Parts: sequence; structure tokens; C-alpha cells
Amino acid sequence: MMNALTPQAPDKILALMAAYREDPRDTKIDLGVGVYKDATGLTPVMRAVKSAERQLVEIQDTKVYTGLAGDPAFAEVLSKLVLGDVRPTDRLACVATPGGTGAIRQGLELMRMAAPDARLWLSMPTWPNHPAIAKYLGVPVSEYRYFDAQTGGVDFAAMMGDLSSATAGDVVMLHGCCHNPTGANLTLDQWNDVADLIIEKGLIPFVDIAYQGFGDGLEADAKGMRALIAKVPEALIAASCSKNFGIYRERTGLLMAIAPSADKLSVTQGAMSTLNRLNFSFPPDHGARVVQMILTDDVLRSDWAAELEDVRTGMLGLREALAAALRERTGSDRFGFLAAHRGMFSLLGATPEQVETMRREHGIYMVGDSRMNIAGLNARTVPLLADAIVAAGV
Repeated sequence: MMNALTPQAPDKILALMAAYREDPRDTKIDLGVGVYKDATGLTPVMRAVKSAERQLVEIQDTKVYTGLAGDPAFAEVLSKLVLGDVRPTDRLACVATPGGTGAIRQGLELMRMAAPDARLWLSMPTWPNHPAIAKYLGVPVSEYRYFDAQTGGVDFAAMMGDLSSATAGDVVMLHGCCHNPTGANLTLDQWNDVADLIIEKGLIPFVDIAYQGFGDGLEADAKGMRALIAKVPEALIAASCSKNFGIYRERTGLLMAIAPSADKLSVTQGAMSTLNRLNFSFPPDHGARVVQMILTDDVLRSDWAAELEDVRTGMLGLREALAAALRERTGSDRFGFLAAHRGMFSLLGATPEQVETMRREHGIYMVGDSRMNIAGLNARTVPLLADAIVAAGV
């Protein structure tokens, strides 16, 4: 059997990480790997997470399985965090998943089960795992234009034009906030326009929200998505706790499905639980239990929100510093979009050749399409990156 296997394409980001580790230069900068880093280059465990874990060790008296859908208390608190006052309790089905990636996978499995002929519409560009998972599952994919490389913003007219050709029943993947890889987000008015188009065309939105709290704040980051959810009859939402709780390795996510009516809630929940059973049986619980404890304890929640705000404002400060450094070096504001973007990522707009030049000559490691992780910078490396960008002729 194994003789029939063929080599798989290497993951570009993992290959970039390996090349970075082997680079001996003291001035090298890792802007490739998609995890938050503090000013020392570490991804710390948040204070509230440590406190909750200490408490959990003392009070937990069993490691028996949770249900197929995970602990209902986790689903309740996380869905409230994501959906706020538009949370439709009589139509909301939830299953815990191994991370946000697991939620995406299970959401596409549900799509394939419910509507095998439906097409998935992805932004161009999007997170590479979106098309990769869809391709593996045999889900047909179309792309809609999203990013305007000239302005560094959203090409909304092109996006709406492309989605207007979608067919009723098709699924539209939308980034809830902090678009990966571009950093360019829809405005609230644009979210409302997308919702109107989705209703008019009979489409199903699938919102991937992996960075709530990293952009403009916990509530602001969910505002556009909530405006959409308040309008549409049904939707899928994949939420991740990896970034805003810093629990990457605990693989903590939630898939939410809003059924078109209360009568369809039970069958929707049953289908999602069955898909969990067929994929991994019971979802992991440690990270989910930690998140549940933090969100239901006033002291822990306050401390978590404060630390998350420090993370958010720190990334905004780095964005503003880099835009200012490039303004000083170029005499123009053509990189001003970097300060306007939100979240960990931005597309710089460099060619693959310029990206390679920066890596070879300056030790700057970013993905070939020039996606860079702003959280990989600090006060010392911002001027080094600015110098490299200018020297490469970006």
C-alpha cells in the first residue's frame, strides 16, 4: 500500500521556518509563521490562562469524555462572545472542534453532506488552508476578487461583481475580521451590502473568525459579522481560540450553524455531532474548559481582556511605526495602508523576486506572496525591515 503513495507538496511556511532557523545572521527577522509573538520573540501563555489552568488542576476530578459536541457550557460562552446580542438561541447548533481549522473542516463536511453540488466561494487571496481542505474534500471552488494591490484596501466593487454570479445555495467564505493574508477588512456598510446580496441571491455565508480582539477590539471586530448574521436566514461560523486566548497547541475551536428555523435545529445539531463522531469522536476539552472558566469568572475575564488589549495595541503600534519609517525613507505615504490594516498580517505588495532579495540580502523571512506577520516585529527590527523594503525596490 505505501508503495503507491506519492510525495506531497511541502508546506511553504514550514519550509520558511526551517530556513529561518538555519540562518546564522543576528539581524534575521521571521515574518512568516502565523503566531503572535511579543517583543522578545516568544508566544507567552496569557496570565488568565495560567490562572485558570491552576484552578482546573485542583478541581477537575475526571478525564472522561465530554459529549460528541463538546461541553455545552463552552459552546454557550464562546458563541455569546462571538455573536453577542444577535445570537439566535432557538436556531443555533454548535460543536466543539480541534481548533479553528477543525471548525472549517467540519463546516465544509456539513456543506458537502447537506448540499453536495454547492460551490464554495473564497476571497482571492485567502488563507491557504481554505482551498486546500476544500480540494481534499472535493468541494468545488470559485474565487471572488477581494484585495486591491494598488490601494492596499478591499476592491469591494470587484468582490460584489464576482459574487453576483454565484448560484442559489452556494456558500461564501468571509473573514470575520483581520483578513488573512491581507489585513484589509470590510467596513460595516460593506458587511450590510454583502448581507443584502447574500439574501438576494440565496447564498449561505460561512464566516471564519480567528482573530477576534486582534483588530479594533472584541466587540468592534465582531460588529460587521453580527450585522450580517442579524439579516441572513442561515449561516456557518467557525471560531478559533488559538490567537485571542493564546492556546494554539490546545486546539480549541467551535463550529456554529444557524438553522433556517427552530424546527431544523435538532436535525442540524444531530448532523454536526455525527460528523464529529465520524472524524475524531469527542473533541478535546482542556482548552475549551479553560476558555469557559475565563469567560465565566469576572476576575479572570477582566485580566484576559486587559492582556488581549495590550496585544492588540502593541500590534497597532508596530504597524504605525513601520508605516512612519517607510514614509521617512521614501518621502511618500504609499505604505500608509500598513497602518490602516488590522490583525497580524498584511500583504506588502512585493513581487516574489523582491521577497527573495529581502531574504537573501537582509535575512527577512516572509511568505512568497509578501504576506508578513506584523507581530514578528519589535522596536529594534522595524527600521531594519524598512531599510530592506526600500533596498529591494518594493
